[in-house]
Amino acid sequence: MITLVLLSLLSSIISEAAPTYQHHYCSNETFTPNSTYQSNLNLVLSSLSSNSSIESGFYNITVGQNSSNNTIYGLFLCRGDVTTEVCQVCVATATKNLVQQYCPRGRWVVIWYDECMLRYSEPNFFIIMDDPSFYEWDNTAVAELDRFNKLLATMFDDSVTRAQNAPLGAKMFATKEVEFSSSLTLHSLVQCTPDISSFDCRKCLRGAIAYLPTCCSGKQGARGLYPSCNVRYDVHPFYRIIPSPPLPPPPPASPGLVTRTNNEKRQSSSIRIIAIVTSIAVSVVLLTMVYCFCRRKLKKKYKVKEEDAAKEITAEECLIFDLATLKAATNNFSDENKLGKGGFGVVYKGTFLGGQEIAVKRLSSSSKQGVEEFKNEVSLLAKLQHRNLVRLLGFCLEGKEKILVYEYVPNKSLDYFLFDPNKQRLLDWSSRYKIIGGIARGILYLHEDSRLRIIHRDLKASNILLDEEMNPKVSDFGMARIFGIDQTQDNTRKIVGTYGYMPPEYAIRGLYSMKSDVYSFGVLILEIISGKKNSSFSSPSTSENLLSYAWKHWRDGTFLELLDPTLRDSYSRDEVKRCLHIGLECIQESPAERPTMASIVLMLNSYSVSLPSPQRPAFFLHSRTETSMPIKELGSDQSTSNGIPSSVNESSITEVYPR
Repeated sequence: MITLVLLSLLSSIISEAAPTYQHHYCSNETFTPNSTYQSNLNLVLSSLSSNSSIESGFYNITVGQNSSNNTIYGLFLCRGDVTTEVCQVCVATATKNLVQQYCPRGRWVVIWYDECMLRYSEPNFFIIMDDPSFYEWDNTAVAELDRFNKLLATMFDDSVTRAQNAPLGAKMFATKEVEFSSSLTLHSLVQCTPDISSFDCRKCLRGAIAYLPTCCSGKQGARGLYPSCNVRYDVHPFYRIIPSPPLPPPPPASPGLVTRTNNEKRQSSSIRIIAIVTSIAVSVVLLTMVYCFCRRKLKKKYKVKEEDAAKEITAEECLIFDLATLKAATNNFSDENKLGKGGFGVVYKGTFLGGQEIAVKRLSSSSKQGVEEFKNEVSLLAKLQHRNLVRLLGFCLEGKEKILVYEYVPNKSLDYFLFDPNKQRLLDWSSRYKIIGGIARGILYLHEDSRLRIIHRDLKASNILLDEEMNPKVSDFGMARIFGIDQTQDNTRKIVGTYGYMPPEYAIRGLYSMKSDVYSFGVLILEIISGKKNSSFSSPSTSENLLSYAWKHWRDGTFLELLDPTLRDSYSRDEVKRCLHIGLECIQESPAERPTMASIVLMLNSYSVSLPSPQRPAFFLHSRTETSMPIKELGSDQSTSNGIPSSVNESSITEVYPR
């Protein structure tokens, strides 16, 4: 009888301590049961669970050889205020539910509870910020919305600063409570995983906070969950308030009367005089500063575009670099550090004091569209994290300077290798196949997997950067546009992009959609296979362009004639045929007949997926655009040789008005 009572009591305690599930993501890729991957995964989950009593509330582990596809990386993060007991229960619950309920055979997964987050993956994600994300909100509306938002912004500003400035090894965690009204107190919480840098913590938190107005404006409570950070606010308490240690009491006064000597009186008088003089001096300095500030404001009152640009990107203020820092990193933008030049300015290589290499894109002051492109690229890239997208580190907007700071990508851009007869042999077929797959995953992320739906609109070889392992990174988002969740297409009178990569419906009627990027991707596949640039292609015997030339060889069964001659000894016939098939599907004249990027990624990774027979593609680009479209302004034909390319390579169109 006593045993039954004890078991009943223990069951109720466990039930009360059960963590609150929020959300999870699970990959479509699965592992084979009883495989090496599953054995390694069991070791990872067991280690995470057994180390959940660690005082920091954070632990990560790697199991397997670094070069193996069976290597697994795992970590957990418990909320900064929970006890070790609560952390243990949450991690144990997460590991159990992942295996038994949510994702029994997924190769990567992330799961969130109120009290903890746990993730594992085969690609190494340590010290890397990435998606996916999850947002949730309370539908109860707030009163005095403007005051509520201002108060919330101030709270988050303070909390982010405290979290990112946490001492090394400490929790990157902060909370704050502020009274909103006599009956409501606003609570906020921010936290980062300690494996990312202070800079990345601030960037992750600012990105999460920046999206709150989009999803949750006017709500009494909301949260944003990312694998590397999370933010939350509510009018109800949702965390354990840990009181600060009390200040030490002042030293007791000595007993008896206190007498002052004449010397002490003279010292006191001197101190008063010094204080008065100091106050006057400080006041003069402050007045001078205010005067100078006002003069600068008056001088700048006509520079509306630059000021508006700064205001519109304050949500990404975590990315701000001052001009002096960038001048020091680039040796004052010296020619020795120049990586390339394009229509929107010059790209320089820079090095911070800590040794981190960067690419600095300094927009030209004479560029008419510089401010718009600048605002667009910052606001988009600050919200995106993917291994196949170039990473924005920050920006600078001081006076006439408009500067973008990216990660430095050492192997230049794809066109640097692909279209150079002396360098294209450095790209063997396996490298090209990997590049095709990486670009596809990057564009799929933009279209479907990020928290925004983004159309790139200028996908081309010079906008694909290659890292030290020749992995592709899609770059240059100055032309990109955001779509609504249910939006399928849009139109414009201002056509931007590059000849040879634009689909017919966009160049002629101004219609663009996700299928516009699919078309550009198809052209890019044909260029990668052939080593020839579509915009300057000429057939040995006819005036065909690359698209018609590829179609003819596909139709006649001689598709290997299209293959770059430098690949004759390294190619896989089946892979070349499949890529060409996909490329021709992508360049169909009707957008409805082109596959989605999700289908393309699946077709590249699975030979069990059957491909429809391609029809004759659109061939209008070689002649029709040059005669039927009034071109108002074309960019230069300069191409970047390294770092971050400009948006105006290969005669990118800056303004074309369709019929």
